[in-house]
Amino acid sequence: MAVEQVQSTSLWKGLDIVLGMAVMGTVGTLIGIVMDNGLLPVTVGVGLVLGGGIGFLGGRRFLISIMIGTVLGGALAWLLAGLDRIWVGAGAGAAMGGFLGVHISMLLDARAARKAENEPVAPVAPQP
Repeated sequence: MAVEQVQSTSLWKGLDIVLGMAVMGTVGTLIGIVMDNGLLPVTVGVGLVLGGGIGFLGGRRFLISIMIGTVLGGALAWLLAGLDRIWVGAGAGAAMGGFLGVHISMLLDARAARKAENEPVAPVAPQP
Protein backbone atom coordinates (compact mmCIF):
# COMPACT_ATOMS: atom_id res chain seq x y z
CA MET A 1 0.00 0.00 0.00
CA ALA A 2 2.78 2.45 0.86
CA VAL A 3 4.55 1.83 -2.47
CA GLU A 4 1.36 2.63 -4.40
CA GLN A 5 0.90 5.83 -2.39
CA VAL A 6 4.47 6.96 -3.11
CA GLN A 7 4.05 6.24 -6.83
CA SER A 8 0.75 8.13 -6.89
CA THR A 9 2.31 11.09 -5.07
CA SER A 10 5.28 11.21 -7.43
CA LEU A 11 2.91 11.01 -10.44
CA TRP A 12 0.91 14.01 -9.17
CA LYS A 13 4.13 15.89 -8.41
CA GLY A 14 5.33 15.23 -11.97
CA LEU A 15 2.02 16.41 -13.42
CA ASP A 16 2.18 19.57 -11.28
CA ILE A 17 5.68 20.30 -12.59
CA VAL A 18 4.61 19.76 -16.21
CA LEU A 19 1.53 21.95 -15.70
CA GLY A 20 3.67 24.67 -14.14
CA MET A 21 6.18 24.57 -16.98
CA ALA A 22 3.40 24.72 -19.58
CA VAL A 23 1.57 27.64 -17.96
CA MET A 24 4.59 29.73 -17.02
CA GLY A 25 6.35 28.89 -20.30
CA THR A 26 3.32 30.29 -22.12
CA VAL A 27 3.40 33.42 -19.96
CA GLY A 28 7.14 33.76 -20.70
CA THR A 29 6.41 33.43 -24.40
CA LEU A 30 3.81 36.20 -24.25
CA ILE A 31 6.20 38.45 -22.37
CA GLY A 32 8.98 37.70 -24.86
CA ILE A 33 6.74 38.60 -27.80
CA VAL A 34 5.81 41.90 -26.17
CA MET A 35 9.39 42.84 -25.24
CA ASP A 36 11.34 41.81 -28.30
CA ASN A 37 11.82 38.59 -30.24
CA GLY A 38 15.53 38.64 -29.33
CA LEU A 39 14.61 38.18 -25.68
CA LEU A 40 12.13 35.40 -26.40
CA PRO A 41 14.47 32.50 -25.46
CA VAL A 42 15.38 34.20 -22.18
CA THR A 43 11.79 34.87 -21.14
CA VAL A 44 10.65 31.38 -22.12
CA GLY A 45 13.55 29.85 -20.17
CA VAL A 46 12.79 31.92 -17.07
CA GLY A 47 9.10 30.97 -17.37
CA LEU A 48 9.94 27.28 -17.62
CA VAL A 49 12.23 27.38 -14.59
CA LEU A 50 9.72 29.35 -12.50
CA GLY A 51 6.88 27.07 -13.60
CA GLY A 52 8.82 23.96 -12.69
CA GLY A 53 9.57 25.43 -9.26
CA ILE A 54 5.94 26.42 -8.66
CA GLY A 55 4.79 22.98 -9.77
CA PHE A 56 7.36 21.30 -7.51
CA LEU A 57 6.09 23.31 -4.55
CA GLY A 58 2.49 22.27 -5.31
CA GLY A 59 0.94 25.45 -6.69
CA ARG A 60 -1.77 23.73 -8.72
CA ARG A 61 -4.57 26.14 -7.74
CA PHE A 62 -2.36 29.10 -8.61
CA LEU A 63 -1.51 27.68 -12.03
CA ILE A 64 -5.11 26.81 -12.83
CA SER A 65 -6.18 30.35 -11.93
CA ILE A 66 -3.54 31.70 -14.33
CA MET A 67 -4.83 29.43 -17.11
CA ILE A 68 -8.43 30.52 -16.55
CA GLY A 69 -7.38 34.19 -16.48
CA THR A 70 -5.41 33.78 -19.71
CA VAL A 71 -8.32 32.25 -21.57
CA LEU A 72 -10.91 34.70 -20.25
CA GLY A 73 -8.65 37.73 -20.81
CA GLY A 74 -7.86 36.66 -24.36
CA ALA A 75 -11.52 36.02 -25.14
CA LEU A 76 -12.57 39.38 -23.72
CA ALA A 77 -9.88 41.20 -25.68
CA TRP A 78 -10.93 39.39 -28.83
CA LEU A 79 -14.54 40.45 -28.34
CA LEU A 80 -13.71 44.07 -27.47
CA ALA A 81 -10.62 44.89 -29.54
CA GLY A 82 -10.34 42.25 -32.24
CA LEU A 83 -7.77 39.64 -33.16
CA ASP A 84 -4.80 41.99 -33.01
CA ARG A 85 -5.06 42.47 -29.25
CA ILE A 86 -5.72 38.93 -27.98
CA TRP A 87 -2.17 38.63 -26.64
CA VAL A 88 -2.59 41.79 -24.56
CA GLY A 89 -5.81 40.51 -23.02
CA ALA A 90 -4.30 37.08 -22.42
CA GLY A 91 -1.31 38.57 -20.61
CA ALA A 92 -3.44 40.87 -18.49
CA GLY A 93 -5.85 38.03 -17.75
CA ALA A 94 -2.98 35.78 -16.67
CA ALA A 95 -1.74 38.47 -14.28
CA MET A 96 -5.20 39.02 -12.82
CA GLY A 97 -5.82 35.26 -12.61
CA GLY A 98 -2.58 34.79 -10.68
CA PHE A 99 -3.39 37.67 -8.35
CA LEU A 100 -6.89 36.40 -7.63
CA GLY A 101 -5.67 32.81 -7.37
CA VAL A 102 -3.20 33.68 -4.63
CA HIS A 103 -5.84 35.56 -2.66
CA ILE A 104 -8.49 32.85 -3.06
CA SER A 105 -5.96 30.21 -2.03
CA MET A 106 -5.08 32.20 1.10
CA LEU A 107 -8.77 32.55 1.99
CA LEU A 108 -9.39 28.83 1.50
CA ASP A 109 -6.36 27.94 3.65
CA ALA A 110 -7.48 30.33 6.41
CA ARG A 111 -10.99 28.87 6.32
CA ALA A 112 -9.63 25.32 6.58
CA ALA A 113 -7.39 26.30 9.51
CA ARG A 114 -10.30 27.96 11.32
CA LYS A 115 -12.51 24.94 10.70
CA ALA A 116 -9.83 22.56 12.03
CA GLU A 117 -9.34 24.78 15.08
CA ASN A 118 -13.04 24.66 16.00
CA GLU A 119 -13.41 20.88 15.74
CA PRO A 120 -13.69 19.20 19.13
CA VAL A 121 -10.82 16.91 20.08
CA ALA A 122 -11.74 13.48 21.41
CA PRO A 123 -10.39 12.79 24.90
CA VAL A 124 -7.45 10.42 24.96
CA ALA A 125 -7.26 7.77 27.65
CA PRO A 126 -3.97 7.62 29.55
CA GLN A 127 -1.65 4.88 28.35
CA PRO A 128 -0.36 2.37 30.95
